Amino acid sequence: MSREFQIAGTLRNLGRNTFSSLKVRNYRLYFIGQGISLSGTWMQVIGQSWLVLQITHSGTALGLVIALQYLPMLVLAPFGGVVADRFHKRKILYITQSCSGMLALILATLVITDAVRLWMVFVLAALLGIVNSIDNPTRQSFIHELAGRDELKNAVSLNSTEVNLTRVIGPAIAAVVIATLGIGWCFLLNSASYAAVLVCLLMMRSADLEAVEPVVRARGQLREGLRYVWTTPVLRDVLIMMAMIGTLTYEFGVTLPLLARFTFHGSATSYAWLTCAMGAGAVVGGLVAAGQNRTAPRGLLWAAFAFGGGMIAVALMPNIAGAVIAMALVGVFSIMFYALGNTVLQLESDPAMRGRVMSLWTVAFLGSTFIGGPVVGWIGGHASPRWAVVVGGLAAIAAGTYGVIAMRNYPSHEVPEGEVLLPPVSSEEDARVP
Repeated sequence: MSREFQIAGTLRNLGRNTFSSLKVRNYRLYFIGQGISLSGTWMQVIGQSWLVLQITHSGTALGLVIALQYLPMLVLAPFGGVVADRFHKRKILYITQSCSGMLALILATLVITDAVRLWMVFVLAALLGIVNSIDNPTRQSFIHELAGRDELKNAVSLNSTEVNLTRVIGPAIAAVVIATLGIGWCFLLNSASYAAVLVCLLMMRSADLEAVEPVVRARGQLREGLRYVWTTPVLRDVLIMMAMIGTLTYEFGVTLPLLARFTFHGSATSYAWLTCAMGAGAVVGGLVAAGQNRTAPRGLLWAAFAFGGGMIAVALMPNIAGAVIAMALVGVFSIMFYALGNTVLQLESDPAMRGRVMSLWTVAFLGSTFIGGPVVGWIGGHASPRWAVVVGGLAAIAAGTYGVIAMRNYPSHEVPEGEVLLPPVSSEEDARVP
């Protein structure tokens, strides 16, 4: 009996650790609103990709529209980080989430009325990218204010898990909606989903936010943020690894529809299955990451290598069933890499710099798609979709190799749970921890 009680106690502790940040009311509201909104977002991702392929039958065109959506993040996200540091983040999110909902509504109207043209999709994708260049770094740094330092890693991991759970829910709904109502309804439902975020933001208690006092406007704040990251080795190395992976590996908006349509000769349902499988694997990986407290940067190394290996396995699969299984493994390792990298950056950053630091994370993770999207799309269209996936796998392995070299001088001793492992710094380097 004592052994059974011990096992039961271990499971209870695991459950408490895995979902501990949901005890925080403001974060719980944010989590609920994001769950609804992100399901709509994934519906739009599926709908937009299939719409472009339906209009053009071109992998290059698909890569181009995705690149246009992420070009503003590459150029403007650092300025978005400055905005996030200068103003109250909840107020910024009221504006950005409302704008995103309006853009989705415009696209829905154009598609449903059969007035849509490819150039219109390009324009709306670019406008959404402009909004996201401010919204994304704001949301990333807002999590710290919602959950607090002690619950940050758990909150980031659960948020990443939620993103990928909705990666399952959203495409599954999208497949049904496209088959029964048409592509335009994916955009219409996404537009409506933003109302949930706005309501949850309104319900939050301002007194419970661990808000950082906005930085006073001054010249050179963007340059100051760039210098701060470059002279803090752990921030610099994590961002370089993410830039390598973000550019060529996280291009699933290009590689998965190409695999589904041209390699496995499937339909929108096949694309949805691949996306759902990755999301399901990421949910498992996210829950595992949420239950762990250690945040040493070296964990990124094995996650990057496993991520790359999973991508290569997908490329080698002979049929859609094997690719779906392999994509589940890709999901596990991709979310572990993302959650740990995000947490390390936030814990390592000075509070006054956090918006600017996370804006560079946005550039590395999303903005790099402007470069990688067309490249991966060209490879998928001119060589084969399998080769496009292989290139992504090799990029992840290269990032892991860079990490091994860059972190070889990091201290090797273990650190207490919940603390970040700092590299040695010179007197000229700024390694401030909030």
